[in-house]
Amino acid sequence: RSSALDCILSSFQMNNETINIWTHFLPTWYFLWRFCVLCSTLNFLTDSYTWPLLVYMMLICVYPFTSSCAHTFSTMSAESRHICYFFDYGALSLYSLGCAISYGYYVMPECWVNSWLHQYFVPIAIGNTVFCTSLSCYSRFLELQFPKRSKALRTIAFVVPFIFDTVPLIYRILLCCGGSCSPTGALSNHCYHLLFAFLTCFLFTAHLPERLAPGCFDYFGHSHQLFHVSAVVGSHFQMEGVIADMTSRRTWLLKHGMMPSFLGTIGALAISLVINLGIIGIFSAPLLWKSCRTKNKYINKTSL
Repeated sequence: RSSALDCILSSFQMNNETINIWTHFLPTWYFLWRFCVLCSTLNFLTDSYTWPLLVYMMLICVYPFTSSCAHTFSTMSAESRHICYFFDYGALSLYSLGCAISYGYYVMPECWVNSWLHQYFVPIAIGNTVFCTSLSCYSRFLELQFPKRSKALRTIAFVVPFIFDTVPLIYRILLCCGGSCSPTGALSNHCYHLLFAFLTCFLFTAHLPERLAPGCFDYFGHSHQLFHVSAVVGSHFQMEGVIADMTSRRTWLLKHGMMPSFLGTIGALAISLVINLGIIGIFSAPLLWKSCRTKNKYINKTSL
């Protein structure tokens, strides 16, 4: 057990979590800087066309910060470790919603605009956040007895929203490969993002290189650190692709597509946030109850 102050101080000392903390804490400030620059150049308050980007930028700042906090404070107790990662998974789940909202309004192939999938893309993505957060939180309770099953469930929890979010993008890329559209800078960024997304998934599941040389990568170079770096680099390219599509496709999308609504962007985020916080609360409640009972037993023993 460690205090919150001990956890913060430990982030400045070399241990197996130090690089995990900083590989997501520092990128948080980079994404915040990009967000501030966009706030100074775009009218997020009154231009509803920019609202999908607003939601996306908020969540791309939140997910690495939440991850950094989870790695920082997870050593406070066994219960706090689970709860910290519940919030980490919830933030990633909401980030998948931010991707879906921005993809639905900016990245959707022209031939899919106003289709059934386009109209229900965001509501389905909200359902995906419920699935993702629920399954990933549940997987932690299997970690000790069934570690492989736990890992598999957690991987599925995040792969499903990713596949759903990227189906329109992959179809658009395939259309361009077939000569139905001309390659753009936005698509180049999206391709780089997909490359790093697949690398991120590989690093998360393969546990390389530490499997090849146990003990040699405890502090530097283990797969989770590389996983963090790959995820952040992929998010950078995704962000650049979304911004490029928002700018270059604005005229066509405003003419032929649906105008982003408050309910379909900020409202969707608010609804999903409440639902996912409720899920985290449900999974956290028995752990908090167990912690309180243990603490009360300890107090009763010491008072006798």
